[in-house]
Amino acid sequence: MSKLATTLGLITAGLMASSQVAAQSDAATIEKALSPLPMDLRADATVYKYNDSGNRVTLKVGTNHVECQPTNEAGFTRCGPVSQRDRRDLQAKLSADGLEGDDLQMAMQKAQDEGAIPARKFGAIAYRRFDTADRIQYLMVISLPNASAEELGMPVGSQRDNSLAGMGTPWMMRPGTSGAHLMIPINGTDYSNTGH
Repeated sequence: MSKLATTLGLITAGLMASSQVAAQSDAATIEKALSPLPMDLRADATVYKYNDSGNRVTLKVGTNHVECQPTNEAGFTRCGPVSQRDRRDLQAKLSADGLEGDDLQMAMQKAQDEGAIPARKFGAIAYRRFDTADRIQYLMVISLPNASAEELGMPVGSQRDNSLAGMGTPWMMRPGTSGAHLMIPINGTDYSNTGH
């Protein structure tokens, strides 16, 4: 075998090995992105991420009503309803443009008021995972825009510390605002171990 053929063979083998590693890495990324979801939603969910410009990049095409993002730099893995896709896409674009904090929230509210994005859907559920035990590891968040704790009979005292100790109960945050929501801790248990 000539040196050229040997060299080409080594390059080809190297490229194939790299693509296999990338495929395994993508598969692991997708599997982890789906992990906040109950088991029966995972197989058909979409997985996507955003590039540095805030544009959506699809990693797995799904057919159901939920979609997930891989773990971000802060350690959060999030899933939510497809119906809120436009909200997430706009937030990613605005964040890529440098908006954050109150400025970002005001821009999102303005877009909603102008009809550019849909309002938060009452009762829509989002799923969140965090990898380490210093935060609530599994959490469901139910959107309750403009609802008060009194009208829904919900507690407002934070259950963060109780949740970390495995004894958390639901609590409402930002009552009476467009961002009102119910936090439901899953007490650090992976859905795949609970049958949920």
